[in-house]
Amino acid sequence: MKPSPTLTAAAPPSGMRWQRVLLLLALLLFALFFLTPLYVMVSTSLKTMDEVRNGTLLSLPMSPSLEAWTKAWTSACTGTDCGGLKPFFMNSVFMVVPAVLISTALGALNGYVLTKWRFRGSELMFAFLLFGVFMPMQVVLLPMSQVLGHLGIASSVWGLILVHVLAGMPSTTLFFRNYYAGLPDELIKAAKLDGASFWQIFLRIVVPLSTPILVVTLIWQFTSIWNDFLYGVVFSGADSKPITVGLNNLANTSSSVKEYNVDMAAALIAALPTLFVYIVAGKYFVRGLTAGAVKG
Repeated sequence: MKPSPTLTAAAPPSGMRWQRVLLLLALLLFALFFLTPLYVMVSTSLKTMDEVRNGTLLSLPMSPSLEAWTKAWTSACTGTDCGGLKPFFMNSVFMVVPAVLISTALGALNGYVLTKWRFRGSELMFAFLLFGVFMPMQVVLLPMSQVLGHLGIASSVWGLILVHVLAGMPSTTLFFRNYYAGLPDELIKAAKLDGASFWQIFLRIVVPLSTPILVVTLIWQFTSIWNDFLYGVVFSGADSKPITVGLNNLANTSSSVKEYNVDMAAALIAALPTLFVYIVAGKYFVRGLTAGAVKG
């Protein structure tokens, strides 16, 4: 009786091996290119000013210190005030959380209505909302400032929340509308036949099925609002400026010695929330996109 031959995987041709090696090298080069600025920022923020002046841009800190981080957070000058970035950071937190949640909730509701509860003129309304995605932000500065003044919330965190909710609603509506278009209509019709109301269908059926697009929208809105500078500098007051405005003021404040380590630490403090969100929820963001977030 002959022994059964062993199955061995065929080795890839030498040409394919070289292609993989070249592809890997290209990816490593691109990763190095994009990560080098982050490395420079982190290493510089951990150096003293003597090390910054006497060392090179890519040199490692000889004695890492968080002194620059502490100064950027608590005592760095942002114009005439020397209270660091802490108040600006907290203003951004108080602004971003409600703005993200409200704009996402309104976008989900709009997308649900425009796909599963269509009415006469719904397509025209969606077209007007879609126009807001492509409208330059500078166009709304003057009329929005007048609206905030009439409402009595100009130069306040509440005013910034309203601005970001209105500015984000077209994008969130587009995301949810395209996602809900893929949900089977039979599911909604069956719920209607069982006597479920508008809100029962939305809260008990549609929302539980919306996890991928919810994650996409939350990340998108958080990043857009946290990194916004234009609305922050135009519509904020002395006590409501967000982190981007504080970072700009800190970097442009003139002093006898330019403290690059403090500037780098301040930039990292401003970027940490968005970096944290993408590191923690990045894979869910990609899954949500492939699940229909940007389908036409």
